[in-house]
Amino acid sequence: MLSKEEKELCSATLPSDILSNLPENVLDEILIRVPLRDAVGTSILSKKWRYNWCRLPGLTLDQTLWDTTNKSIRFVTRFTDIIYHLLALHVGPITKFILSDIAKLGNYSKIDNLVLFLSRNGIQHLVLQFPKNKPYKLPSSFFTCLQMRHLSLHHCSIQPLSTFTGFSELVKLELYEVTISSEMLGSLISHSQLLEKLVLHISSSLDHIQIDAPKLKSFDFTGNVELISLKKVPFLLELSLFNTEVPSPGTGQHDFTKYFESFPNLEHLHLDYRSLQLLAAGSYDIATKLSSPLNGLKCLCLSDICLDELAELSPALCLIRSSPYLQYIQIKIDILELLPVRDDVINEIPSSFSDVTLRHLRSVKFEGITGKRPEMELVKLLLAKSPMLVRMQIQPDIENGSVETRLKVLTEITKFPRASPKAQVDYNSGV
Repeated sequence: MLSKEEKELCSATLPSDILSNLPENVLDEILIRVPLRDAVGTSILSKKWRYNWCRLPGLTLDQTLWDTTNKSIRFVTRFTDIIYHLLALHVGPITKFILSDIAKLGNYSKIDNLVLFLSRNGIQHLVLQFPKNKPYKLPSSFFTCLQMRHLSLHHCSIQPLSTFTGFSELVKLELYEVTISSEMLGSLISHSQLLEKLVLHISSSLDHIQIDAPKLKSFDFTGNVELISLKKVPFLLELSLFNTEVPSPGTGQHDFTKYFESFPNLEHLHLDYRSLQLLAAGSYDIATKLSSPLNGLKCLCLSDICLDELAELSPALCLIRSSPYLQYIQIKIDILELLPVRDDVINEIPSSFSDVTLRHLRSVKFEGITGKRPEMELVKLLLAKSPMLVRMQIQPDIENGSVETRLKVLTEITKFPRASPKAQVDYNSGV
């Protein structure tokens, strides 16, 4: 506890309002970390604080803000009032702006004005989230935001003018359920030469997506596409492809063995069965290798694939065989099959790995094991070819398999030889 003398000394040496005397940049850092409503509320603290919020470089208009407004007033009125004060009072650049949770807004005319305001105030990081049933057509002013570095759009229609040349400063692009043509998407990406992260979740059909991004490090795609060309992405480290539609016969023009040549440093690869079929269309050679090994690949995830179908088993084995530095493999198995793998083909699996040793593989996870022969051969192969394996997790298909079948699978797996003396197999029999 302070003595009387110490209290008097503190009161004599410290200013009466420490916060008000902080440098402006420090105050800005404090205000930008609190909800906008609270930041605006600081204007009543003192005359010095009255307009501090007006120079905030980052603003978020979302449900947190809407919940603090008077709900007895129509949402459109509340939204209009907020936008009016923002446009009238804010000074200085707005480098980051987030807008979401506006399903109750009648029309988007006020947002057009807002986008125009942002385009004239140095916007660099923009997030626009609109409701699924009412997408937003981006105004022409949006395409003049030439300082844009981070862009995330949800349910927007992208139709730029013919004079638009892209966002040359863009580093991160996320497009969720936007309306855009394949040609415009390719042009937008190719004109963003600094792009490092790309996320595309687009359910509408696209034909050919051309990815030309020399600095791209991460690409996450979920959607319906006939062809994805990754030609100029030498620094790509993470690739995730989920195709939401079954590829039509003859779809795509990929050469699976050469597909990964332009990004040899890939470290993380995640494919679902439709993407695997799309990339490897017509490739059924069980012993196939990629033309160039993926020496950088550390993590391989394959989702919803049927190992008892040659069109999926063959490319899966190819990826494992061509990735000598793999550390982690995860395979989620689907039980559907159209063309079961013949026994004579399964017999070739061990010999196709005769010159392969997975010296860096430490962890493997299987989900949905049913006990079919191709699955068991792959489990056996990985145990025999992985001298540094620490753990293999096996989750059987409990919903579609009997207890007796699961116990039989467990008994068989425990007999498989293991190259690693430390390898632990965790099998959830559900008993």
